[in-house]
Amino acid sequence: MTDTPPTSPPPPSPPIYAEKVARQRHFAIGLFRLSGAFLVMFGFVAIMQRFSWVQGNKAKAFGAIMVVTGLFQFVIVPRLLLALFRQRPPQ
Repeated sequence: MTDTPPTSPPPPSPPIYAEKVARQRHFAIGLFRLSGAFLVMFGFVAIMQRFSWVQGNKAKAFGAIMVVTGLFQFVIVPRLLLALFRQRPPQ
């Protein structure tokens, strides 16, 4: 009678883990681009003064800020995330 501890299942292989991390990163980048596109659309609707809570020059300034922010989030943020993801490999 030997008392051997129960064997635990082997840890997941690195390719599966790397694929999962890559899928999560791709989803995050897509989410940032989608939210940036929505911000741009929201900004253009505000510039057209379609909201009752902001009108006149304030609507144009608010809309311009939203458009610039949305473009930054749509174009620049995914590139920054890609650079960050290339810097640190999954562990």
